[in-house]
Amino acid sequence: MVSSRAVSIRGVVTVLLPGTGSDDDYLRRALAGPLEDAGAHVIAVAPEPDRLVQSFLDAVDRAAQAAPTGRVLVGGVSLGALLAARWALANPDRTVAVLAVLPPWTGEPADAPAALSARHTAGLLRQHGLAATTAAMRSSSPRWLADELARSWERQWPALPDAMEEAAACVAPSRTELQRLGAPLAVVAATDDLVHPAAVAADWAAWAPRGALATVRLQDFGPAPRLLGAACVEALRAVEG
Repeated sequence: MVSSRAVSIRGVVTVLLPGTGSDDDYLRRALAGPLEDAGAHVIAVAPEPDRLVQSFLDAVDRAAQAAPTGRVLVGGVSLGALLAARWALANPDRTVAVLAVLPPWTGEPADAPAALSARHTAGLLRQHGLAATTAAMRSSSPRWLADELARSWERQWPALPDAMEEAAACVAPSRTELQRLGAPLAVVAATDDLVHPAAVAADWAAWAPRGALATVRLQDFGPAPRLLGAACVEALRAVEG
């Protein structure tokens, strides 16, 4: 049952940030439809791999400045979730809510699986180039994932290795910071995603003063990306505004 205090996203400018190596095209296909069906006005931000992190934060700033209320719902996937939470902590008066999809780690990245993967892939790209690294990735990945990454990697080449290394060094909000997050926090976890541990997402939702968690399976939303967007709507409906 939806809480009477659930976050309303009808008419709310909703800024979405992609994960490392991914892009706005994926965000539009996976998240935008269900969020727009719920009434949100979605802006999917394209990556600028030569200035990845700052370009994302700048895009949220611009969207908030242009929003009729001066406030936005800020969200993202993986790295995008991390940066959305950081932006909200720095801009509490401009944040309606935060949508954190598959948050990759808490605090310093250290040896988090997503950070290790990004650093490893950056090294392969530098050593072997885009074509060979993409071919190797295809040989060990599900078809849907290989197609997604091949498309978005090519789009971000040749700055992609720099972007991956920058992402892998990003510091996420700490437990203490999440405990003082003023905005509602809707979190989505994939229970079978080893790169984005579900335990991280569960911690984020539990630590936030107004947090809620929805779960989905990677094996389900991978080939049917709108299922990820549906989980986002579920989490937003569960969190208190």
